[in-house]
Amino acid sequence: MIKFKNDWNTILKKEISKKYFLKLTDILDKEYENKIIYPPKDKIFNSLNLSSFENTKIIILGQDPYHGLNQADGLAFSVNNIKKIPPSLVNILKEIKTDIGETIIKTGDLTPWANQGVLLLNSILTVRSATSYSHKNIGWETFTDCIIKNLNQKDIPTVFILWGAKAINKQNLITNQKHLVLKSPHPSPLSAYRGFFGNKHFSKSNNFLIKNNIYPIKW
Repeated sequence: MIKFKNDWNTILKKEISKKYFLKLTDILDKEYENKIIYPPKDKIFNSLNLSSFENTKIIILGQDPYHGLNQADGLAFSVNNIKKIPPSLVNILKEIKTDIGETIIKTGDLTPWANQGVLLLNSILTVRSATSYSHKNIGWETFTDCIIKNLNQKDIPTVFILWGAKAINKQNLITNQKHLVLKSPHPSPLSAYRGFFGNKHFSKSNNFLIKNNIYPIKW
């Protein structure tokens, strides 16, 4: 039985007992046994384990994990402490510096954000080596939609950051008027110059938190 390290255990208890999720875990067992799958099995739910439901202030929604060796760490857009930072993350860090002037991130590891209540959630939580979207439609989307729906029901004002068409398609799940939804093109090199750069999502997020008497994020 899957166990999270915080209040997600209670919130997702029914979800992880549903037929589709049990089928998903069977698929993953076989995939990890026969293929090279990222992130490591013990990191699949890293985003949830580091960012509890209660403490989540901001959700940044990604697509699926990086599919290169020693990259995916279970947090959307984050990588292990490797020398070469992926282009999308390079652009994210550029936008932070342009927007607010500095970032606490020194490597590609975004754990410092997760520890402050930034849920770095991919829509799909696993991937085969060198094959993006290889775990599409095996059940992850249903599971992560459930997470978004639960966060939408929070009474505490929360920020949802949606980058790229696939993330923006999730906006119909966010109906609570207390929350802030920020949308822009994806930070990948193909689309960053079409509106990701200059979106000021980091300062806008913090301004919203401060306005609602919530401690801002040290980006």
